[in-house]
Amino acid sequence: MHLGLAVFAVAIIGMSARVQLLQGRKWAASALRQQSTESVIPAPRGDILDAAGETMAQSRETVKLDVAPTEVRDRAKLRRLLLKAGVPAAFAARAADPARKWVALPGRYLAVDVAQISATRGVYTTPIIERAYAASEGTRRIVGRVDADGNAVDGVELALDSLLRGRPGSVTVMKDAHGRRFESPSMPGAAPVKGNTVVLTLNHELQEIAERALADAVTRMSAEGGDVVVLDPSDGAILAMASRRRDPRATAATALTEPYEPGSTMKPFIAAALLERGRARETDVVNTYNGSFVINGRTITDEHAAPQFSLAEVIRYSSNVGITQFALRLSPREEYETLRDFGFGTATGVPYPAESPGTLHPPVRWSRQSPQSLAMGYEVAVTPLQLASAYIALANDGELLEPALVKEVRSPDGTVLYRHERRVVRRVLSPAVARRVRQMLLGVVEEGGTAKLATLGTFSLAGKTGTARRTVNGRYAAGEHIPTFVGLFPADNPQFVILVKIDNPVGAYVGGLTAAPVTKAVIEAALASRNAALDRRGLASSRQERGLDSATTQNRAVAATQVARDSVSSVVRDSARIIEVGEADSAAVVPLVVRLPLVPPKVAPLAPRAVPEVQGLSLREAARRLQAAGFNVQLANLPAGVTAPAAGQVVRAGSVILLGGAP
Repeated sequence: MHLGLAVFAVAIIGMSARVQLLQGRKWAASALRQQSTESVIPAPRGDILDAAGETMAQSRETVKLDVAPTEVRDRAKLRRLLLKAGVPAAFAARAADPARKWVALPGRYLAVDVAQISATRGVYTTPIIERAYAASEGTRRIVGRVDADGNAVDGVELALDSLLRGRPGSVTVMKDAHGRRFESPSMPGAAPVKGNTVVLTLNHELQEIAERALADAVTRMSAEGGDVVVLDPSDGAILAMASRRRDPRATAATALTEPYEPGSTMKPFIAAALLERGRARETDVVNTYNGSFVINGRTITDEHAAPQFSLAEVIRYSSNVGITQFALRLSPREEYETLRDFGFGTATGVPYPAESPGTLHPPVRWSRQSPQSLAMGYEVAVTPLQLASAYIALANDGELLEPALVKEVRSPDGTVLYRHERRVVRRVLSPAVARRVRQMLLGVVEEGGTAKLATLGTFSLAGKTGTARRTVNGRYAAGEHIPTFVGLFPADNPQFVILVKIDNPVGAYVGGLTAAPVTKAVIEAALASRNAALDRRGLASSRQERGLDSATTQNRAVAATQVARDSVSSVVRDSARIIEVGEADSAAVVPLVVRLPLVPPKVAPLAPRAVPEVQGLSLREAARRLQAAGFNVQLANLPAGVTAPAAGQVVRAGSVILLGGAP
């Protein structure tokens, strides 16, 4: 008996020694796994801003709620808290039902709004980062989006994901014998680090102007879509880029992703090559055969039939016969190198994941008709951004610049990590030749030119129209066209390069009747706006004194209303630019002169302030409260009453606050 007890005691001691001495680390690790959990804290993505600091994309920290009803002590109280937080009644009832083991509650909630719920035993929280975007369709195409898990899907979000996504944190949560949770004092977690802020070159007012003008044109012409690109020729900055398609599934910025045959907008580059190489002068004349010419078995025709045209007239009247005659003075290699040097056939390099390089085949792949086709803008495919970038070289005296979409990249503490600087790709023309080509493009917009409907009464505009046949499944579709107009404004010292492209309009389809008037509308709206990236002092020297022609008088009343509305409080007599608007009769034009300040008046900056709480208010009341606090309001696809930046966050007065509740 005693021997048995002694053996049993020795066995217990031996087992204890084995567990504690030999297996101690194993069992300690097992206990730690049961008592502690390491959670990943997602990092907020960096903000995406426009050039003026307006928010285009911003992250919000939210939580997902799950409930284990059997662990909840006061189920009635939990149900009341859930209903108060906006949880649907059916799910609040399930969360208080002890017969259920686990209930996943729908929706995402701000951590501060559900703090009392999160502290309740039996409630489990999962931190989630949500992304809020500006409501503009055009900016969403550029900025891109992230999926439900915070992974970048497309646009700038994807192209600059490594800069935006930040560094996740972690926290170790301990559980006591009663299931209560607390952070481990011996294993402190690591705080997440927010991603870098990306500032784009886009000007939000000019972007809005471009999107509205494009939407109006597409609707009015029953077109399938279109694109508008506005560049700053001084440094290559993309100031606006609007894309629109009839198909709601199209989410890309098609100004970067969809190349097309540009038609006659390529003719100025052929003319520039001839002038640069001394193969022609503006006054040189070729036989245009009254608008019909056969070469290599192909008949080429003109809309403006004439027996002969000078090079300047070929550009002004967009003569196909004339440009093919002049192009014969270039060898195939010279013609190819000209188009290649202007950037065609190569992606521009802007940070966008699906940018197309377009198409420009080398001469070894050309047919006998290729030199003529290329001179007329066929057998070459370009994106709207590529084409607008090529015209920069005509606008800035011959330098091809790299277009820029990113202005700055800033670290979370505000340190500037990158700032855009003007980058010259190559010099393609001498300054003298570039100015001569701009002078020829002036004739396109003047009376008699193909873009006379784009004429401005106060400032000169240079540009070129193009009307190309549209391809569908690799074949030219009967009766379908893509009109384009590229404008340089103002002509003598351009501040804008504006490209307007319309896809398959119904009715009038030539570029001078469709795309050119849209360019004029964009410029007029930019002139009436205070912050549309225009140098008012520079415009003063470009103002021209001349009478109003028939093209300028169109839509005169609309222009007067727009100007007066935006400038009534800013009328001055000195240092002004003049917009002339008048009523024409058979005898004369009596202008109405409205004087606008060249430089917007300086306004004292308002102090930053906290975003007010608008939860529980109606949409109208919430917008009024935000506006009364000194903020601009923009509806967004967020839960009702939710704002971005969140309530209580201190931001600059006048900033755009995204407000949930958009339909």
